[in-house]
Formats: sequence, C-alpha cells, structure tokens
Amino acid sequence: MVRISRWIVTGALAAMIAGAVAASEDIADQYPQSELYAKPVEFIPHVFTAIGATAPPTYENSGHNNNLSFVVTSEGVVVVNGGASARLAAALHDEIKAVTDLPVKLVINENGQGHAFLGNSYWADQGVDILAHEDAIHEVEENGHFILEGMKRYNRDKAEGTRTVAANLSFSDRYDYELGGVKFEILHLGPAHGPGDTQVWIPEWSMMIAGDIAFHERMPPLFADTCSKCWVETFEEKFIPLAPTYVIPGHGHPTNLAVVTRGTVDYLKDLREKIGAHIEEGGDLGGAYYVDQSPWEHLDTFEELATKNAGRVFEEMEWE
Repeated sequence: MVRISRWIVTGALAAMIAGAVAASEDIADQYPQSELYAKPVEFIPHVFTAIGATAPPTYENSGHNNNLSFVVTSEGVVVVNGGASARLAAALHDEIKAVTDLPVKLVINENGQGHAFLGNSYWADQGVDILAHEDAIHEVEENGHFILEGMKRYNRDKAEGTRTVAANLSFSDRYDYELGGVKFEILHLGPAHGPGDTQVWIPEWSMMIAGDIAFHERMPPLFADTCSKCWVETFEEKFIPLAPTYVIPGHGHPTNLAVVTRGTVDYLKDLREKIGAHIEEGGDLGGAYYVDQSPWEHLDTFEELATKNAGRVFEEMEWE
C-alpha cells in the first residue's frame, strides 16, 4: 500500500498554490505542443492533474477548461474525466504513457457536461471501462448530441473522431473501487452544480478529486436546473465533514478545503443573501441582475456569469 510523506506533500501544495497566479482566463494556451491546455503536474505523489483553462471552451484551449486528473497505482491508472474530445483524451493518454507503462483501468466522468464525457469515445475504443453517476448518464443520453454539436462549433477540426458515448458503468450514491492497493470511494454527495456531480475520495491520502462541487479561481456557474440552496447544503453537510487535506477542484489549481469553501459556499451564500434582500424589498428579476457581486469580480468568468447567476438565484428564491 502506498504511503505519502506529509512534508513532501506540504511543499508540493505550497508550490502549487503559489503558482495559482498563472491561472488566468487571458492565457489562451500554456502547452502549445499538446492538445492539452497545460502539462499534467504531480500534485501529491501518484496523483497528477492537467489543469484546464479557467476561461470558457475555445478553439485555442481545445475545450480543455476543466481539470483532467489521473492516479497511478502499482496495477494501473484511474483517470478522472473523459475530456472534451477524443483528441484531447488521446493527448492526456500520451502524458500518462510518459509517466507509466501501466494501462488505464478506469475512467470516471465527474458529471454530464461535455468536457467530462465527450472524450469517452476515445477511452471506449481503448477498451477501458467508464463510470458515471446515473444522472450524468441520463444527461448524456438525453442531450449528448446537442452537447457534441456545440463542441464541434468551437473546436472545428479538433472535434475529429469524437462521438457521443455514455459510461458503461453506473452508480447512484457510492461506488467502491480498489486498484493496486489504493481504495477509491466514488461518491455522489448530493445535488450541487449539475446532474450527476461526482467526487473521487482517496481516504488514506486525504485526497479529494472534487469535480464541480468545488470552485475557487473561476466563478461557479449556476445552470437553469442548479439548486443553489441544495449546493450549499450538500457542501456543508457532506463535503466539509470528510475534511480532505488536498482538493483538486473541477476547475483551477489544486488547493485545500478552506480555499474551495470560500470560493464556493461563501460565494453562493453571499449571492443568496443579496438576492433575498432584493426580494424582500420588492425587487424584480431585472433588478436582481445588478445586485452587488463586486467582492467576487477577481474570479475568472465573472463577466460571463455574474448576472446570469443572479438571475437564476432570483428565479429559485422567488419560490422558496
């Protein structure tokens, strides 16, 4: 069983957090020799992540705007996220092969969004099992074609070879998996960012590959079906009690629990408080778009998301 030296990890964590200044939506591509936006880094021993752009998906970043992670064990590799295209998945596989000769044994989709599952077609062609939450699979089956067409519009020739493939393995609340002496708890802690949000917890290492339940460098997007109240409850009642020492969020640099709590729960609570006050004062939807979110304007994608988020929280809280 692999054990991790705490002083080595602490140094890696400090270096990673210090490097967070390089995470900017203004940087089009950090790794031009690859389809990947950035070269994978070893966050803690045996756990690697290719940190995606904090900008929306573009041709320049090849749709790599989320974190693509992998864990190397003595018997094989577990990958978290299929990637936004078959070519992007292949590029990640090339990086895995540069680290180890061991095969990829399992790919986990963190949700039903394109950058989590569109690369499944590549992994399926390699004969690799793919796991996703049942709600994420439903999202792929219902909307996968439209998500794929959207990717083709921005990715053009880089979409070559990509087709919609749903995971062949599913779970509802928890899926236990062991490989090379490393125990993985694949969890759906509850409703949060989107359908089928999935977290990958490695208790022995106090390591959480959190997916989109956790944000800190970019603004958390709220979709039409996102329940912001549920997200806060899931995070506070299920995620925080696990007390991970190390967190790889869905987007942005790996960090710790305190940082993602501020970037996720503190943001959602602040927005809900301001929208709630706006409603109490008789405010309407039009006015809700302009509640003060200036404390969060340092977050990437603020311009794209702040007003949309406010409108969606207003529509949710109107009926609470």
